Amino acid sequence: MKKRFLYLAWLLAIVPAVAQEAPPPNPPGITTVRGCLRGDRGNYILIEERSSAVYVLKGVGNKLERFRRHEVEVRGKVLPGTIKTGIRPEKGGSNPSDTVHGIDGTPLQVANVETDIRLLSKHCKAADQE
Repeated sequence: MKKRFLYLAWLLAIVPAVAQEAPPPNPPGITTVRGCLRGDRGNYILIEERSSAVYVLKGVGNKLERFRRHEVEVRGKVLPGTIKTGIRPEKGGSNPSDTVHGIDGTPLQVANVETDIRLLSKHCKAADQE
């Protein structure tokens, strides 16, 4: 009887801890992307860490300055088509005007900056290799 009680007590202690670690599932049509956040003049892009795909973040205004050049996780709805934005993640030449050019990206609509963007690291993996 004592062993059963200890086992039950152990289960009750571990189940809430395991449940807290699992992120909530995405609703239909919502995706989660991890990568490096880059931005300039209120335009923000997310460069996905695995595929290097570029997402143009919509609905964020100027609220992401604190996340710039950090690795983040963003939840949002992928919109159809592509958007040209005035950001390029790498410098193309020695002339300072070469650092900002148009780049095509997939639009990612963010519903709530406070709940749908999460800081993962203060350094981007890609930036660490540059």
